[in-house]
Amino acid sequence: MSLFKRLLNPNKNKASEKEARGKYYPEEKLPIDEKFTYNFNKNGGKFLYCENIEEILEAFDNILLENDWYETDVFCINEQLISRFDGFNLTFSKKEKATFFLSTCESLVGNNGSILLSSNQMKEKKLHELPDNIIIFATTSQLVDTISEGLRIIKNQCKGKIPSNITTIQDFESKKEKDFMSYGSSTKNLYLLLLEDL
Repeated sequence: MSLFKRLLNPNKNKASEKEARGKYYPEEKLPIDEKFTYNFNKNGGKFLYCENIEEILEAFDNILLENDWYETDVFCINEQLISRFDGFNLTFSKKEKATFFLSTCESLVGNNGSILLSSNQMKEKKLHELPDNIIIFATTSQLVDTISEGLRIIKNQCKGKIPSNITTIQDFESKKEKDFMSYGSSTKNLYLLLLEDL
């Protein structure tokens, strides 16, 4: 088929390529970022991609405005996040009875769209003890394909003292009917502020 015909009819080209490969040819793997975005949105998470810190601050402001979270208590133990988001008239505390939880994460897991957290982010709190609303600040360099890859990164970064309380959040829709794999997990209203750093 000529290049011109392939450009005009891209779907025909893809179908004929698939037929030529046969049904036993392995499927094309999606890049990690696309896989994460698809699975995260399927889980009910709200995803905000930002290219710089100014866009992060604007997106954070829009989240506060959308939910009327100004002048509320925020559960946050990360001093860098507290100083980064200090100008929004919020009261930062270490009390879990707050309007929302603001945190970083260990990794963003592509194959199931989950967020990997540890005691570095939430101390010894369990997921059900955290506020129902969560804002996670992460970077594109934290994307991993599997949970085991995320655990390996934690192990390599924390030589000698691996954090405890390692868990994932992947259920972000309270109205969604739970399947067997998510039974008993805490549903959270989660926003992800993702900063491009690669």
